[in-house]
Amino acid sequence: MPPAPGPDEGPMPDAGDGRARYRRILWFAGRYIMQSWWYEVILPRIGLARFAARGRTARLVRVAQRFRVLAVDLGGLMIKVGQFLSSRLDVLPPEITAELAGLQDEVPAAPFPAIRQLAEAELMVPLERAYASFVEAPVAAASLGQAHSARLAAADAADNGFDQVIVKVQRPGIRAIVEVDLSALRRVAEWLVRLRVGAGHVDPRALLAEFTATSLEEIDYLHEAAGAERFREMFADDPRVAVPDVVWERTTRRVLTLSDATAIKIDDVPGLRSAGIDPSEVAAAFADVMLEQFFRFGYFHADPHPGNIFVAPVAGSRSGEAARPAWRFNFIDFGMMGEVPDTMRDGLRRLLLAVASRDGHGLVASIQDVGFLLPTADTVELERAMVQLFDRFGGMGFAQLRTVDQREFREFGKELTAVVRSLPFQVPENFILLFRSMSVTSGVCSSINPEFNMWDAVEPYAARLLREEGGNTIVAAAREAVSMAGIALRLPQRIDALVTRVNDGAVTFASPGIDRRLIRLEQLVRRGVGAVLFAGFLIGGILLIPHAAPLGIVLMCVSALPLVYALVGGSSREERRR
Repeated sequence: MPPAPGPDEGPMPDAGDGRARYRRILWFAGRYIMQSWWYEVILPRIGLARFAARGRTARLVRVAQRFRVLAVDLGGLMIKVGQFLSSRLDVLPPEITAELAGLQDEVPAAPFPAIRQLAEAELMVPLERAYASFVEAPVAAASLGQAHSARLAAADAADNGFDQVIVKVQRPGIRAIVEVDLSALRRVAEWLVRLRVGAGHVDPRALLAEFTATSLEEIDYLHEAAGAERFREMFADDPRVAVPDVVWERTTRRVLTLSDATAIKIDDVPGLRSAGIDPSEVAAAFADVMLEQFFRFGYFHADPHPGNIFVAPVAGSRSGEAARPAWRFNFIDFGMMGEVPDTMRDGLRRLLLAVASRDGHGLVASIQDVGFLLPTADTVELERAMVQLFDRFGGMGFAQLRTVDQREFREFGKELTAVVRSLPFQVPENFILLFRSMSVTSGVCSSINPEFNMWDAVEPYAARLLREEGGNTIVAAAREAVSMAGIALRLPQRIDALVTRVNDGAVTFASPGIDRRLIRLEQLVRRGVGAVLFAGFLIGGILLIPHAAPLGIVLMCVSALPLVYALVGGSSREERRR
């Protein structure tokens, strides 16, 4: 059952509505989990894999479309779930992620009297005393809260140096709704674990834990205010980035007051051009600013969609063929922020350098170092696919890729997908938001400038990173040389030990590929035996019914046991140990 809301959560939704919401989420999830189990597990095991695959794309699109309808209808965390899943290309098929990619907070605004009641309870003063003016119609409405334009009172304006502000107010009762949604999602995660859906690539419990932590932080506006302050300090010396000021006197856990940073939306190409701003320059600069967050600071905006990034003209001019207004990025909404530990950030830098140099072998090694692949993974096929990827498509931008023969694209995509899905990929928990942020960044840049080439952003950044970390590179090279010298000194001794073990018959050779095929063959044999026994008992029972009905019925009932074994049993001991 969904947990009861606490006493400090403001106006609460009806308890019956909470239970109905809980059941509706579980019904939707249960229905499509069982559908997936039937088509992806049961049918292939009884020889109908081709039939199951025939309508897979259409089924996945229908599921994603129906989830989108459910998310918009329910609001709350369901929209966030869709946005969160849209970035999980490592777990979900592209048919689902593509459908969910455009899911936004498509919800109506909350009634203003309820917003007023909550804001005044939080600020402990009437709105007329807290602000000189407060616009009732929201400038933006989301599933967790909404934003209103306002002017600070004279005293607060004098203290802060500005009076135009944006006030974010949580939706009344949203914490109770979030608790209901998280309770339902925990139940769904347990179902996924028991049915082993996606178990080879992700731990549903870990995924939910990451989503839960992010969601609870997002409804704590003090956390968002602290994130804004940290982000401002990061870019204090970078004139390309500005962050709104927090009005702490008018900020609580459920009300957040910030200086008004709205300007031209980053994807408003006509607006940019009318202001004399080149969209191609905006795309390149935005990519560079996001790369700085990922690889230098390790603290990044995890939701950089166009509604959260503005381009603001500033006084002055730039050098160039013609004078035109200077501009900067105004970032807002710091409720969803990501952080990468220092050790993983070093691995990410090596991965970036491998991508920039089109080094397929180095890329796969970096993927393993960062923790995306288990150490036991056989990466030969993946390295070959990466080399082919760089040779054929490396350096191409979005517009260039559209000119490639779609059949070639599809064939290569199928091959690469098969290789990736055959490997034990795992995504470190703190990389989930990073994937989302990178995906949104790439989409924003391409929407501003269809000719945008991510390679052109990555390569100069990687070169700059190499120059700035030249000392670290020299130290790493020296360590590598020492390591190689040690290996060379120990090599004769190891060869002698190996020869001794061969002579003693103590050396065995293992081939993961052959082992997997043998295990699979063993499973097929076991299940074949089960199918034969099922057929024997069933036919024997049918033949006995006219002569000995009780015994015939018993045999027909017993035939269910080998049938179950043939469908879902027969796993080898080696597979169970995994």
